[in-house]
Amino acid sequence: MGHLRWLTVLLLLTCTVQFPASANRTFFIDYERDTFMMDGKPFRFVSGSFHYFRALPGSWGQILRSMRAAGLNAVMTYIEWSLHEPTMGTYIWDGIANLEQFIQIAEEEDLYVILRPGPYICAERDMGGFPYWLLTKYPNIKLRTSDPDYLKEVAKWYGELMPRIQKHLYGQGGPVIMVSIENEYGSFAACDRNYLAFLKNLTESYVQNHAVLFTNDGPEQLQCGTIPGVLATLDFGTTNRPDRHWQKLREYQPRGPLVNAEFYPGWLTHWMEPMARVASEPIVSTLKAMLNHGANVNFYMFFGGTNFAFTSGANDGGPGNFDTDITSYDYDAPLDEAGDPTTKYYAIRDAVLEFLPDPGVPVPVKLPKMKLESVRLQSYGSLLSNYARRMLSKFSFSSEKTLGFEALNQHSGLILYETYIPKQLRRDPMLLKVEDLKDRAYVHVDGILIGILSRENAIDSIPISLGIGNRLQLMVENQGRINFRNANDFKGILGTVILNGANELTNWNMTGFPLDNYLLLQDYIDQYSEHDLKVKSFSSMNIYHCGFEIYTNEIYDTYLDTTGWGKGVIFINGFNLGRYWPLVGPQITLYVPRHILRKGNNSITVIEYQMEKRGDAVITFSGMPNLNGP
Repeated sequence: MGHLRWLTVLLLLTCTVQFPASANRTFFIDYERDTFMMDGKPFRFVSGSFHYFRALPGSWGQILRSMRAAGLNAVMTYIEWSLHEPTMGTYIWDGIANLEQFIQIAEEEDLYVILRPGPYICAERDMGGFPYWLLTKYPNIKLRTSDPDYLKEVAKWYGELMPRIQKHLYGQGGPVIMVSIENEYGSFAACDRNYLAFLKNLTESYVQNHAVLFTNDGPEQLQCGTIPGVLATLDFGTTNRPDRHWQKLREYQPRGPLVNAEFYPGWLTHWMEPMARVASEPIVSTLKAMLNHGANVNFYMFFGGTNFAFTSGANDGGPGNFDTDITSYDYDAPLDEAGDPTTKYYAIRDAVLEFLPDPGVPVPVKLPKMKLESVRLQSYGSLLSNYARRMLSKFSFSSEKTLGFEALNQHSGLILYETYIPKQLRRDPMLLKVEDLKDRAYVHVDGILIGILSRENAIDSIPISLGIGNRLQLMVENQGRINFRNANDFKGILGTVILNGANELTNWNMTGFPLDNYLLLQDYIDQYSEHDLKVKSFSSMNIYHCGFEIYTNEIYDTYLDTTGWGKGVIFINGFNLGRYWPLVGPQITLYVPRHILRKGNNSITVIEYQMEKRGDAVITFSGMPNLNGP
């Protein structure tokens, strides 16, 4: 009963604003007729998912117009808590986080809007959209349950978010017709009914019947995902028998409109996998079968976009139960990563227009792309140098035991763990083992890279020979927190570091490099020109930088080709394009949106984690993407 009292108290504390309904605007479910009703008339949607945070605002209108031109009458988007509250109590609502502007542009493009605020969204995003600081503030938090700490933070977040949404609800005169509760909760082992009841009541207190509430689950996960009084919808891809899925839904929801909330025209891709592809013919065939059955359909994704910076997540598969998502979220969607129509787009458009009226919006064409001259970059030292530590580190902290990213209040990037190997333990060779490593450790001795430990590939040990030095340095990379099922994915060295099978190493110094503030990098580069260029050369964690010119009057998108590089992250004009890893692929190019480029002077900064580039620090710009290499 303690959790139930918490639910009551939190709901009483939640402040909502009562709006009068707009005259003659209603959107609700007619369960007797198995349909949605809009302003007294039956309504059906064919929608597409487009996450505003995966494209720059300058592209939103173009992409939404292309969706409308395909015959779609709605757009569905997640709302990412971590984007809007990246640090506790600090909220961002502008730029790529301008959710209300996105809703307004969708309305201008004659699209209804379906919102999915989660608060858990999965979405192949870091920690499933949860802000990392939840793990810092509450190390024992049980996310997606009726844990009082979690409920308190959700209520606080909804108190900031929902008042911004209310005026956009259909019953208030806006375009938002549906709002989700949680996300594929039936796939989560907790199956916490108290939590779902809390979230339903909290969401209803804001939405107030001005839009339809819904849940979404796979056909076999409905038991723990459905909520009494809330529309249940399904998620599934191509199939010869969609009717079997509808039959499964009817076991839990005998009446009401049929909805496939996530119909997959493509799929996600991890590093070290081939690019996921789905052929057009089965997509169109399944779509027509669903529409002939009277169903409503949302394509997940219609436009995928890009996981810029450190926003891509991971899944719990592969040798180490950890597979990281690539930076591109192209998803083999009808609109590609740059928002251009594909052959799949035209095939889907033809099918949709058999069931919905032609909107009369011109069909989009592929926009031009730029191929720029190659750029030769100059080395600006290594993160391992004393100069970089002074200029770029967030903290330097000493402890007997190693501490993780969240304990040190760091979201992204790298943490350097350093200690000395005691004389009495030195053998030739010595075996180093790092327990509970999350995720990847670049092992150095006295600044020399001797190997890599990898959570992904379940490699936690490495031999160390005598004669190369005594200072052990483990640069640990956060490769993205797990986004599906278990989002409590702490980072760093969470276990012990053992030498020769039995000796725990202690007395660690930890230096944080979150790499989330380009102004620090800019200061580092600006002052480096006056720095002693005869500093020690390091074989890894090197910083490269160069300016380059664009002379054309028209600026178009381009693609940065990382062929010949190893693994790292790239900034253009201070904008973090995301992670690159051409050594394993399949993604070779990084998408460069035209909105971050300018005529005249531009700059590129590369932080290369594991390769030393001397005379060959060259990078090229291509007019075409390469997501199918190496």
